[in-house]
Amino acid sequence: MARFKGIIEVDTKRCKGCNLCVVACPLKLIELSPLVNRNGYNYAVQTDPEKCNGCSSCGIMCPDGCITVYRTKE
Repeated sequence: MARFKGIIEVDTKRCKGCNLCVVACPLKLIELSPLVNRNGYNYAVQTDPEKCNGCSSCGIMCPDGCITVYRTKE
């Protein structure tokens, strides 16, 4: 069975920091940054890209489509 590795790309300019992606991540690899974007929102960041399996739960949950998930086979 193939293992997958994933990485997420967050559009930090559009992210509203709603926290839905943080809750949706089954591996708890996303958190809100202490930094803010141009609109004053804390945006989502991936904490450990090496552990991400590319499940896309965060991208599906994002109401604004700010998250793109890339997945490769290992």
